Amino acid sequence: MTPPRIAIYGAGMIGNYLGGRLHKQARIRFIARPHVATMLRTHGLGVSDLHGYKQHITPDMLDLRIHPDAVRDADLVLVTVKSAATMDVAHELAEVLPTETPVISFQNGVRNTAELRAALPKHCVLAGMVPFNVSQPDTAHFHQGSSGELIVERSEALKPFADIFAASGMPLQQQEDMQAVLWAKLLINLNNPLNALSGLPLREQLAQRPWRQCLALLQREGLRVLDVAGIRPAQITTLPARWLPKVLSLPDALFQRIAARMLAIDPLARSSTWDDLQAARRTEVDYINGEIVALAASKKMQAPANARIVALIREAEQSYAPWHGQALLRELMDAR
Repeated sequence: MTPPRIAIYGAGMIGNYLGGRLHKQARIRFIARPHVATMLRTHGLGVSDLHGYKQHITPDMLDLRIHPDAVRDADLVLVTVKSAATMDVAHELAEVLPTETPVISFQNGVRNTAELRAALPKHCVLAGMVPFNVSQPDTAHFHQGSSGELIVERSEALKPFADIFAASGMPLQQQEDMQAVLWAKLLINLNNPLNALSGLPLREQLAQRPWRQCLALLQREGLRVLDVAGIRPAQITTLPARWLPKVLSLPDALFQRIAARMLAIDPLARSSTWDDLQAARRTEVDYINGEIVALAASKKMQAPANARIVALIREAEQSYAPWHGQALLRELMDAR
């Protein structure tokens, strides 16, 4: 039996990692920007994780494309582009993708699935969530630096693919209320810009109480806004979302005992926001902290700490300089 063809629409950090892990189980087609396709044609694709998994796929084994019409014969499409590109991708898919082909959005943020559905009303478009961090430690090498299982909206359309993901070491955990999952992930992702501003690896940053206090402040603000909006975030970690700010604020020694799994991160892992700043790319902060600010405004509220982080990241996109945790904590407290 011929394995299904899975198209990775957006061969960046997440797309290349997912495609690399799935490569042995399915026919993977990468739809990439020209410079990424050139990199993969030159170096092949390496994937690894913090548990010791390693794989290298030689260039001749990669199916690399740069045009949207490469999805025409796909059995499943994984959208992994940056959130700012979602509408462009949605319109590109609408022109070429057969209506029977399901689509999963594995992107940061809470709006991407709705935007894809608006342009693809006859398609099965499913929300997905990647819980783990992926970094690029070397050219064409993508590394999973933290643990977690992929979460995706429950659907019969996933049945032909569930075993493939499981055999690739990435089982799909299916959930009914994906918006609750996506908001819970967003609360965790409020740390992405903090990590970028720290200049530290994630594990080192989260081991320092001032940085955790910054995150706790942002999360408390976010939780207040979600309460007013009637949104209850799902529990996607060992602790309920509402407990996280209190636990994050604990002294270092106590935090390390209670939340050891939160620090089970590869020593070199950093956030995607840090990666974007180092590569001089526009970040996704509008789709992370900016979502809290926008939701607050829609409820005639304010989210000043998250708004300040958005502003600081915009400044860092122009001229990057790391902060000290205590100084940023004062900055955020003053913003309130």
